[in-house]
Amino acid sequence: MSSGDNDVIRAAGCVLWRRSPYDDGLEVCLVHRPKYDDWSHPKGKLKRGEEALAAALREVEEETGFRCAPGARLPTTRYVAGGRPKRVDYWAAEATDGGFTPNREVDRVAWLSPTAARHRLTQPRDKSLVDSLLSALHLA
Repeated sequence: MSSGDNDVIRAAGCVLWRRSPYDDGLEVCLVHRPKYDDWSHPKGKLKRGEEALAAALREVEEETGFRCAPGARLPTTRYVAGGRPKRVDYWAAEATDGGFTPNREVDRVAWLSPTAARHRLTQPRDKSLVDSLLSALHLA
């Protein structure tokens, strides 16, 4: 690890998906964070010594109430947050069971088609993750 890596905020998350209970189409889960009034994929900071994938699965469950089965590694996003570089590692993950209960960090979730999810996402960098999910699932 280079000395510059110590300043990087490390986070991880998932592009959470499921088959629609109505038409078997693909649905992507987005979370609404009232603190930022934005729509994003579930993600959060790594705890000390925590592996990125473990953090991603923990954050999905904390934010959405859903447990999930991790799949393909998706692209890492890098950007500046609060004046510091931030790196977020992502995985595709299929929701297995659970259910959403509003909490301090996330007040709403939305299960949307990939097209609707792309339109709802606040950050452009999050939109391309939907395309990466479709590619990983061989649907693109």
